[in-house]
Amino acid sequence: MSNTLPKIAWIGLGIMGSPMSENLIKAGYQVTGFTLEQDKLDRLAAAGGSAAPSIAEAVRDADVVITMVPASPQVEAISYGPDGILENAKSGALLIDMSSITPQTSVDLAKAAKDKGIRVLDAPVSGGEAGAIEAVLSIMVGGERADFDQAKPIFDALGKTIVLCGPHGSGQTVKAANQLIVAVNIQACAEAVVFLEKSGVDLQAALDVLNGGLAGSTVLTRKKDNFLNRDFKPGFRIDLHHKDMGIVTDAARNVGAALPVGVVVAQLVASLRTQGDGGLDHSALLRAVERLSGAQV
Repeated sequence: MSNTLPKIAWIGLGIMGSPMSENLIKAGYQVTGFTLEQDKLDRLAAAGGSAAPSIAEAVRDADVVITMVPASPQVEAISYGPDGILENAKSGALLIDMSSITPQTSVDLAKAAKDKGIRVLDAPVSGGEAGAIEAVLSIMVGGERADFDQAKPIFDALGKTIVLCGPHGSGQTVKAANQLIVAVNIQACAEAVVFLEKSGVDLQAALDVLNGGLAGSTVLTRKKDNFLNRDFKPGFRIDLHHKDMGIVTDAARNVGAALPVGVVVAQLVASLRTQGDGGLDHSALLRAVERLSGAQV
């Protein structure tokens, strides 16, 4: 393994973080990881990475620190305080936060890190678990061009569509828009599925032909089998999409953008959670439409 590659600390080894960190190991990077679950640390070690007992230990010698945690509170918890990244990473390190959080949290983090001599990029991703495993994620980045250029080889090992969207927080703003489009798209697909089934049409045939025309989408390609098989094993949980819809509706209110359809879908996502479906894949929006259409699910 070449020692010229930057040393990477990876914080957060969940559904997305584990396969992403493993893709960096495959690309020849030395990865030291920390996460709360021991089995995830064991998985990283088995893949050729090193498990650290704490955030401080993980980031101490790292040139690049990458974080992938659920939401703004977790980003703040791992970044700030005596045991956090900013107090323990070396000056000159690059912190890449790949979590999906509020744009303001990213702006605040970049400001706080600058005082410590640490550079920051917000780099949320789209593509779900499959995209993480296959290293074909879309990565939307906010921050300085020079830092983006330095991080580009790392992003290339994780994704396929990698774009600098503007200053700090811009990546998160684009991610929020992404989650708006995805949720509305899943909702439209779910409504079509219920309509087709109640009409007695062969669902497999119908979805195949729809996906070949203007109604086709990455959402339909990725989620078609979930709809057909009612398989809602989480690739991206309703709980997380609920969080993201809160981010986009709040951010849109702040800038004066109306989201009439998005707000309705946000409420449908919220209702799924209250019905106990928060741990299911976001394609489970189908269950909400089925309930509204009289089915017992």
